Amino acid sequence: MTLTDVIEVLEAAYPPARAESWDAVGLVSGDPAQQVRKVLLAVDPVAAVAEEALDWGADLIVTHHPLYLRGTTSVAATTPKGRLVHNLIKNDIALYTAHTNADVANPGVSDALARAVGLAGDLVPLQPFPDDPWRGLGRVGELAEKTTLGEFARRAAEGLPRTSWGIRVAGDLARPVLRVAVSGGAGDSLLGTAAAAGVDVFLTADLRHHPASEFVESGGPALIDAAHWATEWPWLDSAASILRESGVTVETRVSATVTDAWTRGY
Repeated sequence: MTLTDVIEVLEAAYPPARAESWDAVGLVSGDPAQQVRKVLLAVDPVAAVAEEALDWGADLIVTHHPLYLRGTTSVAATTPKGRLVHNLIKNDIALYTAHTNADVANPGVSDALARAVGLAGDLVPLQPFPDDPWRGLGRVGELAEKTTLGEFARRAAEGLPRTSWGIRVAGDLARPVLRVAVSGGAGDSLLGTAAAAGVDVFLTADLRHHPASEFVESGGPALIDAAHWATEWPWLDSAASILRESGVTVETRVSATVTDAWTRGY
């Protein structure tokens, strides 16, 4: 397979046109004509992931987060990102990013998160596109059976990869939970949408103190705040499955390297 062949599959599943205007998705480095045999999937394009790709003999890294979200005027090896670019090019390892276009895909980042924390049955976008009700940010679904907030939080923690600080819960642990909203990555902007969706709990990441406090005080759904990296990691296997089932003859591997920014809790 060529890099172009693999990109065609990825962009059919995660159309770049669906990315936010501020986003930077697509091919970051690599020759479209180069041969691809091994694809490593990771959340972050960082040095540890590049070393894992090199050790495994990967030809392509697919990440969720962009390398240069705000652009740059230099890729000199005097910065961490510049050194990463040098390392990838020197070893013929391509880098491709699917970010907000993967967030809103069907299935996308939040579908994988929903399944990881135990949602069953049909899932619908929390904030659907006006022109496509099956695509959009977040997902809403139900558990197989009603439980308590405390028990759901425990299951969610078990279903997500472990990070230094796990998950945080806001709400009465005895509160009944059946209908759940999730959103991979930072979910502050969807707090009001989650409240309007009539869910019992909203699980996301990067919730700030004041919006979360005001949300809980207003009588909205319970909140579960997980690590940003952990809420997006389940998507990697979904993306790998799309490649495996597409007919492209590549070997895939989901990186188990924890690249969450927070490395220790006390």
